[in-house]
Amino acid sequence: MTSQIVSARWLVTGVSADGQPRVLADAGVLHADGRVLEIADRADLARRHPQVTAVHHARHMLLPGFVNAHHHVGLTPLALGSPDLPLELWFASRLSARDVDPYLDTLYGAFDMIASGITCVQHLYPRFSGGLEQMHAGSRRVLDAYRAVGMRASFAYSLREQNRFVYGDDAAFCASLPADAGTALRRHLARSTTTLAEQLALHGRLMKDTRGQDLLRVQLAPANLHWMSDDGLQAVAERARADGVPMHMHLLETPFQREYARRRTGTGAVAHLERLGLLGPDLTLGHAVWLDDADIDRLAHSGTCVCHNCSSNLRLRSGTAPVQALARAGITLGLGLDEAGINDDRDMLQEMRLALRLHGRPGFDAARAPTVGEVLRMATEGGAATTPFKRQIGRLAPGMFFDAVAIDLQAATRPFQDDAIAPVDALLLRAKKEHVDTVYIGGDPVYAGGRFRHVDRDAVLDELAETLSRPLTPAEAERRWLAAATMPHVRAFYDDYPQPD
Repeated sequence: MTSQIVSARWLVTGVSADGQPRVLADAGVLHADGRVLEIADRADLARRHPQVTAVHHARHMLLPGFVNAHHHVGLTPLALGSPDLPLELWFASRLSARDVDPYLDTLYGAFDMIASGITCVQHLYPRFSGGLEQMHAGSRRVLDAYRAVGMRASFAYSLREQNRFVYGDDAAFCASLPADAGTALRRHLARSTTTLAEQLALHGRLMKDTRGQDLLRVQLAPANLHWMSDDGLQAVAERARADGVPMHMHLLETPFQREYARRRTGTGAVAHLERLGLLGPDLTLGHAVWLDDADIDRLAHSGTCVCHNCSSNLRLRSGTAPVQALARAGITLGLGLDEAGINDDRDMLQEMRLALRLHGRPGFDAARAPTVGEVLRMATEGGAATTPFKRQIGRLAPGMFFDAVAIDLQAATRPFQDDAIAPVDALLLRAKKEHVDTVYIGGDPVYAGGRFRHVDRDAVLDELAETLSRPLTPAEAERRWLAAATMPHVRAFYDDYPQPD
């Protein structure tokens, strides 16, 4: 058993139930075989384990690794040619995105995440064209990338069985288009249409592919209410219970989704999921922007989790989630970067600051704003609770995986930081991505001093640049034309939906 002591000027083991960070001064972690064995005073650990190699981060704060609890792709839609638009129009604009090899794309996203202190990601893969064999091959490319770079990941293939382009029947929408666009869209949808049985078969294969692996797990992701039938939702829930895996589901991201749910169910999306038996601690709702008080009560009573995607909600004009009301109700909250953060990157330090500032309401009452500790918990233990790694990551404690990030707080606060400000507050409010020094995943320093230990980042970026510098393929050119041809018809489809105030 190979052991090591990793210590720092400040060591954050987690966040208490009342939202206070647990901070130890000049303490260390004894770890072996990927897991924490002991946490104690640095000098005491050195005295009792004189033969163990020690690494000391003298200027740093060592924290639990961050968890990106909602992620889709590496190269961002904006980088690939799809501008930020309201979500329902953005679905159409995504047709114009370039094709990227899933292995290289996943590495690109992993580089960005790890460099900001993210050690675990919930990867919700959008789609692969083709049948079961193609879906399996593509999914394995994603998993191979995480394995290569050394990042912890929970993977879920986004399950869809209907309404793939608008919140209505695929065939009917295609028939409403001009003949050339309708034919092209039918052809495009057919390439990525598989039965729910095939998609669940993929999940079974991926369960076998990742069995016994510490870094990789899989779960199930019914993509959204409009993309799934009631029978399909119940079938997925039954499979999740049988396999002992959690589920992650987009829900109520926009006011148009709220109206769709009202028309379909006669009640609302959350009440409908409750009726179908999906709510509970093993379900996470991504976004959950357009909840009402009754929805929040249902989520709290059932123990259902919510993943807050702050930047995405702002970029696609989806609205502002009721994060403070969710927190007051005791709902487990994670934090996700979705497609990309507010600066089109994946900087979890920045995302935490954005969530901290966005949800502070006017007034003198401190309870009207989240605390640093509450936001830190969203990015660590809260996010961990939405994945199959629940209770194994998100804190630094004996028996848990040693996933941690060392951030140079001295450099982040140069030239001065008054001691009246708590160190964790100073870090969250002042540290930037460039101050992330070392990232440990399962005890492995996968990133240190700006370099990745297992993969050559520059070589990957060069390959991506060379590939994407080529002219559009015929398939990419057709999709770009199709995005422009369908956009006005997508907009018209929602003409009878109430516009948000």
